Amino acid sequence: MTLTIPCLFGLESLVADELKRLGLQNVRAENGRVHCDGGPADIPRLNINLRCGARVLLELASFPAPDFEALFQGVAAIPWEDYIPRDGEFPVKGYSISSQLHSVPACQAIVKKAAATRLGRIYGCETLPETGDRYQIQFALIKDTATVYLDTSGDGLYKRGYRAHNNGAPLRETLAAALVLLSRFRGKDPFCDPFCGSGTIPIEAALIAKNRAPGLDRRFAAQKWQSLPARLWLDAAEEAMDKEFHGQYDIWGGDIDPACVELSRHNAELAGVEDCVRFEAADAGQFRRDSAYGQLVTNPPYGERLLEKREAEALYRAFGKAARTLPEGWRLVVLSSHTEFERAFGRSAEKKRKLYNGMLKCDAFFYHGGGNN
Repeated sequence: MTLTIPCLFGLESLVADELKRLGLQNVRAENGRVHCDGGPADIPRLNINLRCGARVLLELASFPAPDFEALFQGVAAIPWEDYIPRDGEFPVKGYSISSQLHSVPACQAIVKKAAATRLGRIYGCETLPETGDRYQIQFALIKDTATVYLDTSGDGLYKRGYRAHNNGAPLRETLAAALVLLSRFRGKDPFCDPFCGSGTIPIEAALIAKNRAPGLDRRFAAQKWQSLPARLWLDAAEEAMDKEFHGQYDIWGGDIDPACVELSRHNAELAGVEDCVRFEAADAGQFRRDSAYGQLVTNPPYGERLLEKREAEALYRAFGKAARTLPEGWRLVVLSSHTEFERAFGRSAEKKRKLYNGMLKCDAFFYHGGGNN
């Protein structure tokens, strides 16, 4: 079977690396998604282990769909009865890019009708009850080719389960994990986030340091599928837990707001990493570290939602001045959508990488410690 992992733009290579490390075959990336070949056991393994992917989709069919009749027949040819029981709920969502069938609501209606027609014929009923478990159908129409999927994840994989509340401007957990991975942090060096907010970046760093699978404490849509044995989910969880590390880690998060610090501590407890990450009330403009090396990964307020732009720029100036006191052995990754970040920070980035925080276009700015490089 073909499995497809959608992801935020800019994270494709990280997701591809994750798939390869999990032993998946024929990994291939394109804009906003990564494909691989796998078997039924890989559906639980991917859902439980992926840090940067958005969800895990099972590809059911791909076919030319230049008109509604072709779309209907292609969807009706899929053996839906192999996946969806008689009472299964099967909503439809999707998108269309550069295709003659450009009306998404119309395409949704056709896909729904085609699937319902086949299921109704197989189960011998004119109206399907749809009172049971959900089987989310997704479709992608790209250049007149339709690809149809079942969503195995349910809630997006960024919903780890440890962040019931946030501080009003949340960073998705998948993007936080990506920033940590881009910093090359693996648990051995000191790690800091001086704008920790609700603690997402330090918590993701702790999960990476411990090699703890981020999906162990949540449930997924495909766990209710009759076609996917429960044993596969137990095996995947056991495999993930066997790979966990147990060591001492220096992971720190600071925020000037004591309420954020308390929230971060609460979230760390929910994530099961309170023993290896600490949070303190601290001013990022006074940030100092004595260690000769380490990673600093942070997502300061942008100015669009939490602060006015001038206040954000003043904050960047103070933080930039403090960052220049870090030894050259430190690596810094700062995520911001502010167009004048480098000017306000006081240094041009050594490298930049375009990323998206939801729909918000951002840049990850890469630096080393010290003020001259």
